[in-house]
Amino acid sequence: MHNLAPTDWLIVLLSLFCILAIGFSVRSSIKTAKDFFQAGRVLPTWICAVAFVAATLGSQEVIAAGAAGARFGLKATTFFWLGAVPVMLLAGLSVLPLLYGSGARTVPEYLALRFDEKTRLLSAGMFAVITLANAGFSLYLMARMFETLRIFEPLFYSYGWPHEWIFTFCVLLFAAVVLVSVWVGGLAGVMVNQGLQFLLIVTAFLPMALIGLRNVGGLSGLSASIPGSFLHTALGLSFVPSMLFWCLFGLVLGAGHWLTDFRILQTAMAAKDVDSAGRIPLVAAGFRLVLPFLLVLPGAIAISLPTPQSTTVVRNENGTIYHEITVVAPEAAQGQGLVPAQLDPATHTARVGADGQVVLNYEMATPNIVMHYLPTGLLGLGVAALLASLMSGLAGGVTAFTAVFAFDLYPPICKLLKREPANDVGLVRVGRWTTLGAILVAIGVAYAAAGLPGMAIANALAALLLVFSIGNASQLATFLLGMYTKRATSQGAFAGMVAGAVAALVHHGLTIPADAHAGLAGGWITVVFRYPGFVAQSLATATIGFTANLLVAGTVSYFTKAKPEKELKKLVHWMRPKARKQVWWKRPKVMAAAILAGAVVVGVILA
Repeated sequence: MHNLAPTDWLIVLLSLFCILAIGFSVRSSIKTAKDFFQAGRVLPTWICAVAFVAATLGSQEVIAAGAAGARFGLKATTFFWLGAVPVMLLAGLSVLPLLYGSGARTVPEYLALRFDEKTRLLSAGMFAVITLANAGFSLYLMARMFETLRIFEPLFYSYGWPHEWIFTFCVLLFAAVVLVSVWVGGLAGVMVNQGLQFLLIVTAFLPMALIGLRNVGGLSGLSASIPGSFLHTALGLSFVPSMLFWCLFGLVLGAGHWLTDFRILQTAMAAKDVDSAGRIPLVAAGFRLVLPFLLVLPGAIAISLPTPQSTTVVRNENGTIYHEITVVAPEAAQGQGLVPAQLDPATHTARVGADGQVVLNYEMATPNIVMHYLPTGLLGLGVAALLASLMSGLAGGVTAFTAVFAFDLYPPICKLLKREPANDVGLVRVGRWTTLGAILVAIGVAYAAAGLPGMAIANALAALLLVFSIGNASQLATFLLGMYTKRATSQGAFAGMVAGAVAALVHHGLTIPADAHAGLAGGWITVVFRYPGFVAQSLATATIGFTANLLVAGTVSYFTKAKPEKELKKLVHWMRPKARKQVWWKRPKVMAAAILAGAVVVGVILA
């Protein structure tokens, strides 16, 4: 068990106090719906840029980045750079200036302006399902990870509480903190907390990465000691095709992530003007160049360290014989480095894959190295950083859901019930009660995930990727058609979005990753094809959904009438007002070119 010192507990409690204090500190400034859902659009660019990056550092991203480092080494940074940075630059140069300039407050509201109300409702409904599922699985992932770290076990043992209550304790604790912080602080409180989260991650992870890198002999020693597979061997492809695959994977899923996911876009749309909104993704892309070292490197170090084993040391002092016994959990002893093995729940022995090798629980690489390397004081900071990152992603999803519900789903519901919608001040109350509803649904999804047979941290990450690949990729096609074509029609957009989601679902029901069982992993219709892993399956699912949307939307649009051009002003990229002239080194295209060049150079060197 990890017994945190009083200093460490003090730091963890202080971080939780700060999360709540930040929310209460901005409560007095929340008087209108704009204040609650859009942070009043008064936050400076640098806070929005930090929040833009931190919004993607939730439980799944932080844990998955460390898992990728443990499995593939520093070559995994290729995905984080060449996959994400170009899409972020596109968001800054085109998408966000157009989205902000259209006057829309949410992505579904933009689709209403560009197409019609039925497309808006479909998009809002899909986003609500995706976001609530994401929030629930994230909450499950948080609770299960802290349960696995056994941080709270000393507390439960000291009071005689059942060990089985730890999961419930974690779920309710994390959900309560997020509920209070969003209820009182709205989007402004969440964004400031995301800035705090980013600071905690850098402060805690940087010394850990530097200490670990020194202990394994620097980059050369790390490269020689990593026992995991490389990116191309994991796919069964040669090196060049595998690099192209990972870049494509990053671009396809990254585009849906950075261009249409309102959890992220809401931080940029809180900027004070359209120019600031466009700069935010560019500044965030610069931060993104550094993040893989903080997130991927610890995972690579974790698997390159010696594997812990149970030991017995006998010593004789003044005729007295002492036996010092260090007991290591079976999963740790059968793992590799600090990456434990996956245990079979029936036999409590390590699972063995089809290749005869022990199946490792790569998702525990980052949490375990935090607990291993950071000393008293810094250990509390590391736990606080993990906790903040996990809760920040959940809070961002909740605020995005409340905004979409208030602006896109609440008015049609009132119309259906023949009731007058709330006024501007009343909409804040709607947002707060929606926050409570979202948290309760997330708790329900977390318990449902815990009840699924064989569910583990790795399965939760796969489920999150699955939900994203089915929902966001299809919406991405509609979003791009609306922004970059004048010919796309409302009938085509609606039909394409439906077709894309159905095609992605059917593909998932007919395929399954290797060594997986039919169900949540796929194959719930029948198994006609097996992919090397869930990453390849997710890429194919997203690609099929995206392509089906484009084909159906294009065909239907060809036979239906498009909106007149005068109605598309400020809604299509080619028809937006020209940006004001700036000093050459402040121009967005110059900033984007410099960042892209840096990403390509560093990415190619590490690849």
